[in-house]
Amino acid sequence: MATAEPIGLDIGSSSIRAVQTSRGKDGLSITNFGLAPLPSGAVAAGVIHDDRAVTAALRALWSSAKFGNKQVVLGVTHPQVVVRELTVSNLPERELRRSLPFQVRDVLPIPVEKALLDFQPLEPPSKNDTIRGLLIAAPKDVVLTAVRAIERAGLHVARVDLASFALLRAASRLDTQVEALVDIGARLTTVLVHIDGVPLIVRTIPRGGVEITEMIAARLGATVAEAESLKCRVGLRSDDGPETADVVREAIRPLVSEIRSSFAYLTSGARQTKVRRLALAGGGALLPGLPEALSAQLEVEAIIADPVARLRDQRRGKHDSLELLRSSAAVSIGLTLGAAR
Repeated sequence: MATAEPIGLDIGSSSIRAVQTSRGKDGLSITNFGLAPLPSGAVAAGVIHDDRAVTAALRALWSSAKFGNKQVVLGVTHPQVVVRELTVSNLPERELRRSLPFQVRDVLPIPVEKALLDFQPLEPPSKNDTIRGLLIAAPKDVVLTAVRAIERAGLHVARVDLASFALLRAASRLDTQVEALVDIGARLTTVLVHIDGVPLIVRTIPRGGVEITEMIAARLGATVAEAESLKCRVGLRSDDGPETADVVREAIRPLVSEIRSSFAYLTSGARQTKVRRLALAGGGALLPGLPEALSAQLEVEAIIADPVARLRDQRRGKHDSLELLRSSAAVSIGLTLGAAR
């Protein structure tokens, strides 16, 4: 008999996405997916500015999508989230957690007392004095604000996870190739580079699809709605609208530059690692012509990620298209995969 898993909850700048899965004899299946829009400014750069609007959207989402339970795994993203390889003293888990603030105080961009900390070992247990792993730090107030907004909607946060790690679980291909996962949201873009599931770089860039829409509106004298329509229809394809394509090409240049600098970091220092493959996720991944443009400019194979490939789709009615699920639900799916481990 299938068992229900906690629901993956991804709160973005423009909408809230939630995915419910169940585990049966054939593995995990997607049983429900819901999306609720957020008013402009309610959430920006991973920070909730209007908690009442988020709570109201969550209540509406649970009412309309009719999810089977109220247990959620929350995905967190923010420009100040730190994911860094670090070597710390090899201590029993409880002692390590107590000593971690003192061991990592000097490498954090925020005061340690204002951060939530975690450490994930990257090597098997040993008797060595030190252990290599990933330090994970997130702004405490950002996470607690989100948790409170969720709980006021009558839901329970069973676990908090990094959206970037959820993306890794849902969208990565595990092999010997160095792969970059790029999740382009409305106002934030996550870049995660890994080898066989082990992260090398995790960056959150404060740029996204809204920036492109705003530039189209300003340059072409269009309304925001008209600009969004042009962006989704024309994108980077000059044959469908050369003037729009030129504006989009200019608008994505800073984002491409940020992605390129992330890749360049890997070619410096001792590792000398080169990205061989790029997988796009998020609503921004649907920009027409984007994979081809990134492939040409970054000299790497660029594809659209398929987070649905590892799960069966058993949603009743399937009112949402599979393409919407692929583009919008990668993080939510990855959160459920983490909860099911």
